[in-house]
Amino acid sequence: MSGDDEAYVYDEATGEWRPPGSAAAPPETIAVRDAAGNVLADGDAVTLIKDLKVKGANQTLKQGTVIRSIRLTDDPEEIDCRHDTIKGLVLRTEFVRKR
Repeated sequence: MSGDDEAYVYDEATGEWRPPGSAAAPPETIAVRDAAGNVLADGDAVTLIKDLKVKGANQTLKQGTVIRSIRLTDDPEEIDCRHDTIKGLVLRTEFVRKR
């Protein structure tokens, strides 16, 4: 085994072995924006800008419904939400506006 084998660093975020220095760069953060262009963050409250039929719940969320304590996902176009009657709700950011 040569000394070069120890020069690589395991990057847990990607699951790959990388040369030293390449894994030290922080990943780019993509701003998650609502329909009006406002930047969203974990814990924000949003309002629906359109009536939405919820697949699998046989329910419609009405325009103006407030969703509290959102969580950002890996996809900048989707947010994780909680609603009183629907568990595991994921909304597209194009249908919400920050409160």
